[in-house]
Amino acid sequence: MLDQTAAALSSQSQSPEDDLVLAREASAFYLKLSESVLREVPGNLPLAASVAAGFTQYAYAFVALEADKREPQDAAAAQQLRERAARLYARAHRHAMAALEASTPGFTQSLGRPDALQAIRLTTAQVPVAYWAAASWGGWISLSKDNPDIVADLPTAIQLAKLAWLKQPDFSQGALSSLMGTFEAARPGGSAAQAAVYFEQAVVAGAGQSAGVYVAQAESLALPKGDRASFEALLHKAVQVATLHRNLPNDIMRERATWLLGMADDLF
Repeated sequence: MLDQTAAALSSQSQSPEDDLVLAREASAFYLKLSESVLREVPGNLPLAASVAAGFTQYAYAFVALEADKREPQDAAAAQQLRERAARLYARAHRHAMAALEASTPGFTQSLGRPDALQAIRLTTAQVPVAYWAAASWGGWISLSKDNPDIVADLPTAIQLAKLAWLKQPDFSQGALSSLMGTFEAARPGGSAAQAAVYFEQAVVAGAGQSAGVYVAQAESLALPKGDRASFEALLHKAVQVATLHRNLPNDIMRERATWLLGMADDLF
Protein backbone atom coordinates (compact mmCIF):
# COMPACT_ATOMS: atom_id res chain seq x y z
CA MET A 1 0.00 0.00 0.00
CA LEU A 2 2.93 2.33 0.58
CA ASP A 3 3.73 2.16 -3.11
CA GLN A 4 0.17 3.20 -3.97
CA THR A 5 0.26 5.99 -1.41
CA ALA A 6 3.37 7.30 -3.11
CA ALA A 7 1.44 8.06 -6.29
CA ALA A 8 -0.85 10.37 -4.38
CA LEU A 9 1.88 12.04 -2.36
CA SER A 10 4.87 12.43 -4.62
CA SER A 11 5.37 15.62 -6.62
CA GLN A 12 8.33 17.44 -8.07
CA SER A 13 7.67 20.46 -5.85
CA GLN A 14 8.23 18.47 -2.66
CA SER A 15 11.57 17.53 -1.18
CA PRO A 16 12.35 13.85 -0.58
CA GLU A 17 12.09 14.53 3.14
CA ASP A 18 8.60 16.04 2.70
CA ASP A 19 7.48 13.02 0.66
CA LEU A 20 8.72 10.61 3.30
CA VAL A 21 6.98 12.46 6.12
CA LEU A 22 3.70 12.54 4.20
CA ALA A 23 4.02 8.87 3.26
CA ARG A 24 4.68 7.89 6.85
CA GLU A 25 1.64 9.79 8.09
CA ALA A 26 -0.69 8.46 5.39
CA SER A 27 0.48 4.88 5.01
CA ALA A 28 -0.48 3.67 8.50
CA PHE A 29 -4.17 4.43 7.84
CA TYR A 30 -4.15 2.79 4.41
CA LEU A 31 -2.33 -0.26 5.72
CA LYS A 32 -4.83 -0.85 8.51
CA LEU A 33 -7.74 -0.37 6.12
CA SER A 34 -6.31 -2.71 3.49
CA GLU A 35 -5.37 -5.29 6.10
CA SER A 36 -8.94 -5.38 7.38
CA VAL A 37 -10.23 -5.93 3.83
CA LEU A 38 -7.60 -8.62 3.19
CA ARG A 39 -8.77 -10.58 6.22
CA GLU A 40 -12.12 -10.94 4.46
CA VAL A 41 -10.53 -12.14 1.19
CA PRO A 42 -7.17 -13.71 2.18
CA GLY A 43 -6.70 -15.27 -1.25
CA ASN A 44 -6.80 -11.96 -3.13
CA LEU A 45 -3.30 -11.92 -4.61
CA PRO A 46 -3.07 -8.24 -5.70
CA LEU A 47 -4.38 -7.01 -2.33
CA ALA A 48 -2.09 -9.39 -0.42
CA ALA A 49 0.90 -8.15 -2.42
CA SER A 50 -0.05 -4.53 -1.70
CA VAL A 51 -0.47 -5.13 2.04
CA ALA A 52 2.74 -7.16 2.33
CA ALA A 53 4.60 -4.50 0.36
CA GLY A 54 3.25 -1.76 2.58
CA PHE A 55 4.22 -3.41 5.86
CA THR A 56 7.65 -4.36 4.51
CA GLN A 57 8.43 -0.90 3.19
CA TYR A 58 7.09 0.77 6.32
CA ALA A 59 9.28 -1.45 8.50
CA TYR A 60 12.36 -0.76 6.38
CA ALA A 61 11.92 2.95 5.76
CA PHE A 62 10.37 4.22 8.97
CA VAL A 63 11.33 1.78 11.73
CA ALA A 64 14.53 -0.14 10.96
CA LEU A 65 16.35 2.89 9.58
CA GLU A 66 15.32 4.96 12.59
CA ALA A 67 16.73 2.19 14.81
CA ASP A 68 20.07 2.39 12.99
CA LYS A 69 20.14 6.16 13.43
CA ARG A 70 19.38 5.96 17.16
CA GLU A 71 21.86 3.22 17.94
CA PRO A 72 24.83 5.49 18.78
CA GLN A 73 22.83 7.59 21.26
CA ASP A 74 20.30 5.12 22.70
CA ALA A 75 20.93 1.41 22.19
CA ALA A 76 17.85 0.40 24.18
CA ALA A 77 15.51 2.54 22.07
CA ALA A 78 17.17 1.21 18.91
CA GLN A 79 16.55 -2.36 20.04
CA GLN A 80 12.88 -1.62 20.71
CA LEU A 81 12.54 -0.20 17.21
CA ARG A 82 14.23 -3.25 15.69
CA GLU A 83 11.85 -5.53 17.55
CA ARG A 84 8.93 -3.52 16.17
CA ALA A 85 10.37 -3.68 12.65
CA ALA A 86 10.75 -7.46 13.01
CA ARG A 87 7.08 -7.75 14.00
CA LEU A 88 6.05 -5.68 10.98
CA TYR A 89 8.16 -7.84 8.66
CA ALA A 90 6.58 -10.94 10.20
CA ARG A 91 3.12 -9.48 9.69
CA ALA A 92 3.86 -8.81 6.02
CA HIS A 93 5.22 -12.32 5.62
CA ARG A 94 2.16 -13.96 7.18
CA HIS A 95 -0.23 -12.07 4.88
CA ALA A 96 1.78 -12.97 1.77
CA MET A 97 2.17 -16.64 2.70
CA ALA A 98 -1.53 -16.94 3.55
CA ALA A 99 -2.37 -15.67 0.05
CA LEU A 100 0.05 -18.11 -1.58
CA GLU A 101 -1.41 -20.96 0.46
CA ALA A 102 -4.98 -19.94 -0.43
CA SER A 103 -4.17 -19.79 -4.14
CA THR A 104 -2.15 -23.04 -4.06
CA PRO A 105 -3.22 -25.35 -1.21
CA GLY A 106 -0.20 -27.12 0.25
CA PHE A 107 2.19 -24.39 -0.93
CA THR A 108 3.81 -23.85 2.47
CA GLN A 109 4.50 -27.55 3.00
CA SER A 110 5.87 -27.94 -0.52
CA LEU A 111 8.15 -24.94 -0.08
CA GLY A 112 9.94 -26.71 2.76
CA ARG A 113 10.82 -29.74 0.63
CA PRO A 114 14.37 -30.18 -0.70
CA ASP A 115 13.00 -30.41 -4.25
CA ALA A 116 10.82 -27.28 -3.95
CA LEU A 117 12.39 -25.67 -7.02
CA GLN A 118 11.22 -28.64 -9.09
CA ALA A 119 7.95 -29.30 -7.26
CA ILE A 120 6.50 -25.77 -7.32
CA ARG A 121 5.68 -23.57 -10.28
CA LEU A 122 4.48 -20.06 -9.54
CA THR A 123 1.99 -18.32 -11.77
CA THR A 124 2.67 -14.80 -12.99
CA ALA A 125 -0.05 -13.54 -10.66
CA GLN A 126 1.74 -15.09 -7.67
CA VAL A 127 5.14 -13.51 -8.37
CA PRO A 128 4.47 -10.15 -6.63
CA VAL A 129 3.17 -11.91 -3.50
CA ALA A 130 6.09 -14.34 -3.51
CA TYR A 131 8.55 -11.46 -3.86
CA TRP A 132 7.14 -9.59 -0.86
CA ALA A 133 6.86 -12.83 1.14
CA ALA A 134 10.57 -13.45 0.55
CA ALA A 135 11.64 -9.83 1.04
CA SER A 136 9.74 -9.50 4.33
CA TRP A 137 11.09 -12.89 5.42
CA GLY A 138 14.62 -11.69 4.78
CA GLY A 139 14.02 -8.53 6.80
CA TRP A 140 12.51 -10.55 9.65
CA ILE A 141 15.46 -12.95 9.67
CA SER A 142 18.02 -10.13 9.60
CA LEU A 143 16.53 -8.65 12.77
CA SER A 144 16.18 -12.00 14.57
CA LYS A 145 19.80 -13.10 14.93
CA ASP A 146 19.12 -14.18 18.53
CA ASN A 147 16.28 -16.50 17.45
CA PRO A 148 17.76 -19.60 15.80
CA ASP A 149 14.36 -20.92 14.75
CA ILE A 150 13.75 -17.86 12.59
CA VAL A 151 17.31 -17.71 11.26
CA ALA A 152 17.03 -21.37 10.27
CA ASP A 153 14.35 -20.36 7.74
CA LEU A 154 16.86 -18.46 5.57
CA PRO A 155 17.34 -21.31 3.04
CA THR A 156 13.56 -21.59 2.60
CA ALA A 157 13.22 -17.83 2.16
CA ILE A 158 15.92 -18.00 -0.52
CA GLN A 159 14.08 -20.87 -2.23
CA LEU A 160 10.92 -18.76 -2.36
CA ALA A 161 12.80 -15.83 -3.89
CA LYS A 162 14.43 -18.19 -6.39
CA LEU A 163 11.04 -19.58 -7.43
CA ALA A 164 9.80 -16.06 -8.16
CA TRP A 165 13.06 -15.12 -9.89
CA LEU A 166 12.89 -18.17 -12.14
CA LYS A 167 9.39 -17.16 -13.20
CA GLN A 168 10.05 -13.44 -13.71
CA PRO A 169 13.68 -12.37 -13.18
CA ASP A 170 13.05 -8.78 -14.31
CA PHE A 171 10.13 -8.27 -11.89
CA SER A 172 9.67 -4.72 -10.61
CA GLN A 173 12.63 -3.16 -12.41
CA GLY A 174 15.03 -5.82 -11.19
CA ALA A 175 13.88 -5.88 -7.54
CA LEU A 176 13.85 -9.70 -7.55
CA SER A 177 17.35 -9.94 -8.98
CA SER A 178 18.54 -7.44 -6.37
CA LEU A 179 16.89 -9.51 -3.62
CA MET A 180 18.62 -12.62 -4.96
CA GLY A 181 21.93 -10.75 -4.81
CA THR A 182 21.32 -9.74 -1.21
CA PHE A 183 20.35 -13.28 -0.24
CA GLU A 184 23.35 -14.78 -2.04
CA ALA A 185 25.73 -12.44 -0.25
CA ALA A 186 24.09 -13.12 3.13
CA ARG A 187 23.74 -16.90 3.06
CA PRO A 188 26.43 -19.08 4.66
CA GLY A 189 28.83 -20.10 1.91
CA GLY A 190 27.34 -17.59 -0.49
CA SER A 191 29.30 -16.40 -3.52
CA ALA A 192 30.13 -12.71 -3.79
CA ALA A 193 30.76 -13.23 -7.51
CA GLN A 194 27.28 -14.72 -8.03
CA ALA A 195 25.74 -11.95 -5.93
CA ALA A 196 27.45 -9.41 -8.20
CA VAL A 197 25.90 -11.15 -11.24
CA TYR A 198 22.43 -10.85 -9.71
CA PHE A 199 23.00 -7.18 -8.92
CA GLU A 200 24.14 -6.48 -12.47
CA GLN A 201 20.98 -8.16 -13.76
CA ALA A 202 19.00 -5.86 -11.48
CA VAL A 203 20.74 -2.76 -12.83
CA VAL A 204 19.97 -3.81 -16.40
CA ALA A 205 16.35 -4.71 -15.64
CA GLY A 206 15.82 -1.36 -13.96
CA ALA A 207 17.59 0.57 -16.72
CA GLY A 208 19.80 2.09 -14.03
CA GLN A 209 16.85 3.99 -12.56
CA SER A 210 16.50 2.14 -9.25
CA ALA A 211 18.61 3.47 -6.39
CA GLY A 212 18.00 0.41 -4.24
CA VAL A 213 20.31 -1.90 -6.14
CA TYR A 214 23.28 0.43 -5.56
CA VAL A 215 22.56 0.63 -1.84
CA ALA A 216 22.24 -3.16 -1.74
CA GLN A 217 25.60 -3.61 -3.44
CA ALA A 218 27.24 -1.16 -1.08
CA GLU A 219 25.95 -2.95 2.02
CA SER A 220 26.14 -6.55 0.76
CA LEU A 221 29.42 -6.53 -1.17
CA ALA A 222 31.56 -3.44 -0.59
CA LEU A 223 31.06 -3.13 3.18
CA PRO A 224 31.92 -6.77 4.06
CA LYS A 225 35.05 -6.54 1.88
CA GLY A 226 36.13 -3.34 3.62
CA ASP A 227 36.20 -1.57 0.25
CA ARG A 228 35.40 2.00 1.28
CA ALA A 229 36.02 3.48 -2.17
CA SER A 230 33.46 1.19 -3.80
CA PHE A 231 31.08 1.60 -0.86
CA GLU A 232 31.04 5.38 -1.21
CA ALA A 233 30.94 5.31 -5.01
CA LEU A 234 27.89 3.05 -4.99
CA LEU A 235 26.11 5.20 -2.43
CA HIS A 236 26.84 8.39 -4.36
CA LYS A 237 25.45 6.64 -7.43
CA ALA A 238 22.31 5.77 -5.46
CA VAL A 239 21.86 9.41 -4.43
CA GLN A 240 22.35 10.53 -8.03
CA VAL A 241 19.83 8.03 -9.39
CA ALA A 242 17.30 8.89 -6.70
CA THR A 243 17.63 12.59 -7.50
CA LEU A 244 17.17 12.05 -11.23
CA HIS A 245 14.31 9.56 -10.94
CA ARG A 246 12.00 10.73 -8.18
CA ASN A 247 9.62 8.23 -6.62
CA LEU A 248 9.03 7.07 -3.08
CA PRO A 249 11.23 3.93 -3.19
CA ASN A 250 14.11 6.01 -4.53
CA ASP A 251 13.51 8.71 -1.92
CA ILE A 252 13.72 6.03 0.77
CA MET A 253 16.98 4.73 -0.66
CA ARG A 254 18.36 8.24 -0.99
CA GLU A 255 17.82 8.75 2.72
CA ARG A 256 19.54 5.48 3.61
CA ALA A 257 22.44 6.13 1.22
CA THR A 258 22.96 9.61 2.66
CA TRP A 259 22.94 8.24 6.21
CA LEU A 260 25.40 5.46 5.31
CA LEU A 261 27.76 7.99 3.72
CA GLY A 262 27.69 9.97 6.93
CA MET A 263 28.53 6.80 8.89
CA ALA A 264 31.46 5.76 6.70
CA ASP A 265 34.13 6.73 9.24
CA ASP A 266 32.47 4.47 11.82
CA LEU A 267 31.91 1.60 9.39
CA PHE A 268 35.50 1.40 8.09
